[in-house]
Amino acid sequence: MSFWEKLLNAVDIAGNALSGVVEAIRTLFEGDPETRRRVAFSVAIIALSAKMAKADGVVTDKEVNAFREIFEFPEDQAKNVARLYNLARQDVAGYEAYAERLSSLCVTCSKNCPVLEDVLDGLFHIAKADGLIHEKEIAFLAHVAEIFQMSQERFEQIMARHVSGNGRDPYKVLGVSPSDDFPTIRRRYHGLVHENHPDRLVSRGVPKEFHAIANERMAVLNAAYEEIEKERRAA
Repeated sequence: MSFWEKLLNAVDIAGNALSGVVEAIRTLFEGDPETRRRVAFSVAIIALSAKMAKADGVVTDKEVNAFREIFEFPEDQAKNVARLYNLARQDVAGYEAYAERLSSLCVTCSKNCPVLEDVLDGLFHIAKADGLIHEKEIAFLAHVAEIFQMSQERFEQIMARHVSGNGRDPYKVLGVSPSDDFPTIRRRYHGLVHENHPDRLVSRGVPKEFHAIANERMAVLNAAYEEIEKERRAA
């Protein structure tokens, strides 16, 4: 049975209620943690992006294309993906309840879980696809991060990678302070590079399609580090 067939079965087992999908995933893939992580991640991106699309009341073609950039699927499975997406969009269950159940599937079951951060990164990518992240979308993402037990500092660090405003703050992107010495900043940067290596993403159960987001993330991290390094050398 293919991955997508298993995913659809999870929806069927849940009785077409999004709120029961997570428990179906937990039960169906109990003996296969790697597949369970992949399914959980996939459902999270599909369902929460559908819920987020309702936050600003408009689903644009650019947002749909952004979704497909990070979540590639075979054309013959498009109906199955659409079914789950529409289920999430129409289900009366709020995203809060779903996000809480999803967080229980976190690999580390700890604060600032890297898998849940990957999910949030994907949602930011979709939200900014139309060139602007609306205030309601930011509020949605902030609440999801809170449910994921993500610290405010960590959320702001992730948001800084996507919301530039008057320009990205390189210190916030790396999660460091301007008062930190350069060796501290360098250690932090190298830690982030290690944490976001493609092999680490695979071990977290992140689908290979999502690696495009990881590459974008690394580009922002590299640019932030280079900017700080240039600033410190000029000082």
